[in-house]
Amino acid sequence: MDIQTKNMKEESLLAEVSLDWRGRTCKPNKHGGMKAAAFVLGLLALEIMAIAAVGNNLITYVFNEMHFPLSKSANIVTNFIGTIFLLSLLGGFLSDSYLGSFWTMLIFGFVELSGFILLSVQAHLPQLRPPPCSMTSEGDHCSEAKGFKATVFFISLYLVALGSGCLKPNMISHGADQFRKDDPDQSKKLSTYFNTAYFSFCIGELIALTVIIWVQTQSGMAVGFGVSAATMVMGLTSLICGMFCYRNKPPKGSILTPIARVLVAAITKRKQVCPSNTELLRRSINNASDHLMIPGLEISSNATNVIHTEKFRFLDKACIQIQDGSDRMESPWKLCTMAQVEQVKIIFSLIPIFACTIIFNTVLAQLQTFSVQQGSSMDTRLTETFHIPPASLQSIPYLILIILVPIYEMVFVPLARKVTSRDSGISPLQRIGIGLFMVTFSMVSAALVENKRRELAVGSNKQLSIFWIAPQFLIFGLSEMFTAVGLIEFFYKQSLAGMQSFLTAMTYCSYSFGFFLSSLLVSLVNKVTSGPSGSGWLSDNNLNKDRLDLFYWLLAALSFLNFFNYLYWSRWYSSSLIF
Repeated sequence: MDIQTKNMKEESLLAEVSLDWRGRTCKPNKHGGMKAAAFVLGLLALEIMAIAAVGNNLITYVFNEMHFPLSKSANIVTNFIGTIFLLSLLGGFLSDSYLGSFWTMLIFGFVELSGFILLSVQAHLPQLRPPPCSMTSEGDHCSEAKGFKATVFFISLYLVALGSGCLKPNMISHGADQFRKDDPDQSKKLSTYFNTAYFSFCIGELIALTVIIWVQTQSGMAVGFGVSAATMVMGLTSLICGMFCYRNKPPKGSILTPIARVLVAAITKRKQVCPSNTELLRRSINNASDHLMIPGLEISSNATNVIHTEKFRFLDKACIQIQDGSDRMESPWKLCTMAQVEQVKIIFSLIPIFACTIIFNTVLAQLQTFSVQQGSSMDTRLTETFHIPPASLQSIPYLILIILVPIYEMVFVPLARKVTSRDSGISPLQRIGIGLFMVTFSMVSAALVENKRRELAVGSNKQLSIFWIAPQFLIFGLSEMFTAVGLIEFFYKQSLAGMQSFLTAMTYCSYSFGFFLSSLLVSLVNKVTSGPSGSGWLSDNNLNKDRLDLFYWLLAALSFLNFFNYLYWSRWYSSSLIF
């Protein structure tokens, strides 16, 4: 056995080892399991509680306190939330490559906390905000936050975005890492963990959208941001308390290098002809793997039994060993194993599935921006003295889901398991599809209600009850239970050891692109629909003059078309890869 072969085997064994907080090999009866995952779920619930209270009511603060125009305020919120999810890629990369998930969460948790504190300070000090002014009064000309005031606002906002973005993929993947895949009992609990994680998410959202937003409404945004900071402190405490029982997967160096090697090798050998017989290709790989060492990517023990797929066959050229009669070893940048090539194929194949969820998250962006303003233009009275904060309407789906998620896990999954023989009941792809189909009706409901609200307000100067917009939130919540959880579970299960956080981060990028697409759509719709007067569907600060209902109909149509697009790509994926 040569030295490189020995190193390769040691590398593979190391890839399968999980370590405790002192760097020692974990003990099955002491580390991991749902007990350890519970501490991570505590952080997940409390972090989402803190960030949701800020994100879901941020448009009110940006519009009323910082005096940005309505369409610009909506774009500030969607860009902020989009940036959070885009930065999840950074968090996933740092975790898998260099820091590990625990230290990534701890470091960026404190970054997020600093942003909450700075937001609270700005909201408390009048000199850091524009002079008080009513943005809805036609006689007032409010001055928009600029210069130092705007700088402080955006620095604090994007500190929160940086911290939250880097936390999100690691909370999900670190919790999932507590379950050993080589143990059938723990592997079966993995699907239960994802449902429990979503349940924790719902608890956090519900408290944020009721208690904390009520505090913001009654006591001001300074107190509200302060409560978010205190909640984040409790979340970090939960994370630290569990450090003695975590199973930690050590970072393996840059996770992008092995992917780059496959691409470089395939391009370098682009003139080579791939063997039509898979066995010939496999034999070439087996001979080559005896002297290859690819650090940073796990080579599974059954690498020789990897199923070869016919998609992206140009990548197979990275596996071809040049036969020149010499025993010269090829560089890892010129010769790869089938296991590595097939993993790159899987990543490429995931991209269409990922893209199909972008429209879904564009709909979510509307529920956190325009739908909140829609509620502000309605009758918010529950009693003569108690008014419902419009942002709290987003708590309706989570209130229902706190009941439905346990029913889904304890009733639907066991019944479906008997029919499909799957541990998760239905496949993640099927779960995603159900959610993408349902989300269309959320926008249909929103369009119908907005049309009725506008007709009453303009025609008879009456206000529609705020409860009329509850169905659009409820339908979206149900669709999110299927699509969001299904997407995270799907991506996590496709990943190799050492790439779980990064691939989980890719699911959050769908949120990011969805929110950025929302900003683009708002600007594009305003430009296309602007007439000689220069006013488009969403260009006014007064919803009674805008045509938000038509914008909702546009999103309903896009969602419906996107569902059929997903059906095509999910069929293509399942016909090409085993999942």
